[in-house]
Parts: sequence; structure tokens; C-alpha cells
Amino acid sequence: MRLELSQAATKVFKFFLISYAIVSVIYTAGYLYTTYSGNHHGIIPRAREQQIPIQESLQHQQLNEHTVVWSNAQGSIQAMPENFVMTKIFSDAMGPMNLTPYFFRAKAQFDKEDITMSTLVTRNRFPVLSRLATNHKGPISAAVHINDDEDKDEVIKELRDLYAGNPDMQQFVDLHLIIDTYDRQFNLWRNIAKLFARTDYIMMLDVDFHICTDLRKSIRSNPDIMDRLRDGRTALVVPAFEFEKQADGNDWKTFPANKKDLVQLVDDGKIGMFHNNWFKGHGSTNYTRWYETDDDIYKVTKYDFSYEPYIIYKKDGSPWCDERFIGYGANKAACLYEIYLSGIEYWVLPNDFLIHQTHRYPEDARRKERQYNRKLYTNYREEVCLRYARKFYMSGEWETTKADNLKRECAKVHGFQRNFMTTTE
Repeated sequence: MRLELSQAATKVFKFFLISYAIVSVIYTAGYLYTTYSGNHHGIIPRAREQQIPIQESLQHQQLNEHTVVWSNAQGSIQAMPENFVMTKIFSDAMGPMNLTPYFFRAKAQFDKEDITMSTLVTRNRFPVLSRLATNHKGPISAAVHINDDEDKDEVIKELRDLYAGNPDMQQFVDLHLIIDTYDRQFNLWRNIAKLFARTDYIMMLDVDFHICTDLRKSIRSNPDIMDRLRDGRTALVVPAFEFEKQADGNDWKTFPANKKDLVQLVDDGKIGMFHNNWFKGHGSTNYTRWYETDDDIYKVTKYDFSYEPYIIYKKDGSPWCDERFIGYGANKAACLYEIYLSGIEYWVLPNDFLIHQTHRYPEDARRKERQYNRKLYTNYREEVCLRYARKFYMSGEWETTKADNLKRECAKVHGFQRNFMTTTE
């Protein structure tokens, strides 16, 4: 009799245990669905020890389609229009603008430690973006600018057709749409592409460049290089080249795919450093050393404030590009200058490279905009030197290696030492 009672009790206990597990699964699934599936589109920062489900609070506020929601540990929330938040995020840019992050979102789920090609695109570069997606077959975050004029709808249709017609774009490209009346806000567009990249590391890339080697493989298979990227103190330089005869740069299918073939073209006088008529732009990469090195990365030691290499670096903790630089001239150099002054060292990859695909430049616009940006950059260099010097001094990092780049470069800025001593006494 006791044995029968014991068996019955065991069965009852198992029944309640199984029932409890089923109810728990159903409850959890329901909670996750109601919490994460709203009809709002926005950012919901969640506190670590949140006690009250945010969804309960959301029920008391009317959210528009594009809303950013902030919360605290007690479940209190503040909802703001996304456009308002964007005006603060990009407050140094010309505005207003109509920004749609993830206008198209790639189907692929990206590894956080992958490298996203972060680039900017205008209408005349749509086919080049499509080609990049097919050749690269990896994560791409593209800021696409369309002028807000009578052709806007036609251009958007072209973009939709381009995306629909290339499975590689659908698989790999996150596309962020910017519609406004302001041309050539290059640093704003770079910041947008960086902000919405979905991996820990990005490559600041001009879409016109063809990636000739499998640089993602060479980097991710190297534990030492990956440790450097994780630390956040290293940016990897990918040397850039262009053909001596512009016509030779039209067809990417003829480009060399390994260093040996590239160096042969260099020896034959057919290809060389990108923009070799402006040595300051890429000379700090030290191409002579690159031709001779085998498998070891090497450090950029002779930095020039006009240096503008193509770099791979950690997204989190790195500076943003200054959005006051509008148009051609100094915009990328200023961005890379601040990254360098922040304590990030530049190291050159020994076997990977890029080649520029030939296209025409609007020389009249470039000439006028360079004149303006040259003046802006002169003042900017002094400004950013003082800002980071104060930062390092107040944070106790002035005597660390993190301040070495700043000390060396800012000593070249007239009046920096005197002004810095005045502001820190």
C-alpha cells in the first residue's frame, strides 16, 4: 500500500514539475514577445537591474513610428522623436536632413569580430557599390546620399532596383539613406556609416577602391593582429595604389590579386602609390619598406598631418570625424589626425593592398573647397591638440604612452606649448 502511495506521489510531483516548466516557457516567450515587438522604431537602453518591464510604461505613452526611448532601473521612460535625437548626434553638420538608418538591412548575421567596410555612396557610384558587395562578400555599411530635388524619386527607384537585382547586396549591405540638399558632407556620411555598422571593427573605405586581397582572412587568422584590434590602440593601414595610365584602372578584373604581381607592375612603372603627386597624402605608409617587407606589420613612424590612409580600427572608443569639413580637401586627413592624436597607432599590413578604380573628379569644386578647408584645418589642428592635451592631463594619461602621438605632432603646431601651459596652470 505504501509503495503504491509513493508511486502515486511521484507521478503527481512529475506532473506538476512538467506543467510548471511548460507554463514558464509560455510565460517567458510571451514576455519577450510583448517586450521586444512594439510598433515603435527606436533605441531602448536597458538598465542592468531593471525591475519593471518597459512595455508596461510604454502603454502609457503614444509612440510615433520613429521614436527613441530611454529608461532607468525603475522602469521610468522618456520618449523623444528620432529626428530630434539625430540633430544632436550630428549637431555639427548642415541640416536638416532626412536620415533612414537601415533603409535596406543585410540578410546576413555578422560575427561581431568581423570587419565592416564603412563607406559613402552617391548616385554616380551605385554600380561601384554593387560591385564591391559582389567582390567583397562581407559586411558593408554604406551611407547613401540623395539630393532632395525633383529627381529624388527616380534616384530612389534606381537604388531599389540595384538592391533587388544583386543578391550579394541583399546579403551583405546595410544601406543608410540620407536625403537633403547638401552635397559632399563626407565626414557626416562617414560617421553615419560607422555609427550603424554591426561589427566591432570597421574599415574606412572609399567605394572607388577595389579590395585586391582577402584582408579579412589575413587579419582574423592572425592572433597578434586581432589582439591589437581588440585593445583599441591600433589602426591597420592598407596601402593604396593607382595605375600610372588612367585607362589601366578602368577594369578591376585586370588588377593584380597578390603582392608579387603588384610589385612586378611597380617595377615596370605601370602602378604606384595612390596620388603620388601629393606625397604627403600617403607617403607616411613608407612604400619602399612595404615592397621589401614579408610577413610582419610595421609602425608608421614619420607621420604627416596630411596623411590620409585607409585604415581598419575598432569602432568603440575611437573618435568621430569632424563634420564641419564640407566638401573636398582635408576632410579625411582631419578625421585621421584626430584618431592618431587620441593615442591610436598606425601599423601597415605587409601583404594586403587596394587599387583605385579610375573616375573623373570635379576639379573646379575641389579647388575652391580645398582653399576653405585648408584654413579650417589649420585652426582645427591647434584646437584638437589643446582638447586632447587637456583630456590626457586631467585624466592622468599625460605621462603615458597614449599621449606620445599628441606630444610629437602637436609640438609642430605654432603656439601649442605656450597655450597648453596657460590652460593647465
